[in-house]
Amino acid sequence: MPEQYPASRGLSPLALPAAPAGGRGAVSAFVVTQARSEEDVRDAQRLRYRVFVEEMGARLEVAEEGVDADRFDPFCTHILVRHGVDGPVVGTYRLLSGEGARGAGSFIADELFDLAPLAELRHRSVELGRACVDPAMRGGVVLMLLWSAIARYSMAQGYEYLFGCASIDRSDGGGNAARVSARLTRQHLAPPELRVAPCTRLPAPVALPRGEGRISGALKGYLRMGAWVCGEPAWDRRFDTADLLVLLPMTRFVPRYAKHFLGRTTRKA
Repeated sequence: MPEQYPASRGLSPLALPAAPAGGRGAVSAFVVTQARSEEDVRDAQRLRYRVFVEEMGARLEVAEEGVDADRFDPFCTHILVRHGVDGPVVGTYRLLSGEGARGAGSFIADELFDLAPLAELRHRSVELGRACVDPAMRGGVVLMLLWSAIARYSMAQGYEYLFGCASIDRSDGGGNAARVSARLTRQHLAPPELRVAPCTRLPAPVALPRGEGRISGALKGYLRMGAWVCGEPAWDRRFDTADLLVLLPMTRFVPRYAKHFLGRTTRKA
C-alpha cells in the first residue's frame, strides 16, 4: 500500500518538544506529536471540522460529514497536541513545505494571494495553516506547544521562513477586520519587495468599531515573534474572514521566544 502521508517522514516523534514538567500538571497532561497515519490525520480533521464548520460557520465542501479535509492534507506534516498519550486531539497545525507544495501544485496561500514577490523564498519556506484549538483548551498552553513543535521542526529541516494566512473574524459585518487590518499593516508591514496583492479584496465594512479591534491568538503569536504583514488582506469567502499573509524569517524570532521554543537565541534582523 502506498504511503498515505509522505510529508510526515520529516520528523520523528522524539524530536518534538516534550510537554514541560515540574509540577505544571495542566501542561504536562498534553502530548505533542505528529501524524503518522491516516487515522492521526483524521483526528486532526475532525477537530478542524468542529472548530471551523460547527463553531465558526465556515462554508466548506466536505466529502465526509464531520471531517474537514482538502487536497493539500496528504502533502502536509500535521502537528497534533493530544490530551494524554491516547487522548483526543485538542490542537493542530499543518505544515506545507516547498517540496510538498510542488506535489500539491501550489501553496495554500496561492488561492488567496499573488505570491510572485515571494518566488525566491518558496524552496526555503514552510507554510503554516489550518490552526485550531479545542474551545475547552484555549488560553495559551496548547498553542504554545504547537509553536514549540513548529519551531523545532523548522530548525531541524533548515527552513529560513515561515508564512501563512492569518485570519480575522468578519462576523460583525467586516468592521473589526477592517480596523485590525489597517492597524497591523501600519505597524508590521513587510519590506516593499516582500509585499503581495490579494486575489479578492475585502468588501466594504458595514461600520467601523471603536478601539483597535480583536485579533486571534494565532495572529498575536505571529506578531510577537517578529512576523511581517505582507500587505492588505484577502477575502476568504469559505470562512468569511479577512486573511493577512504573514511572513516570519527565522532570524527575526524575538530572542525570548527563540530561547523559549528552541533552547537557543537567534539574531534579530
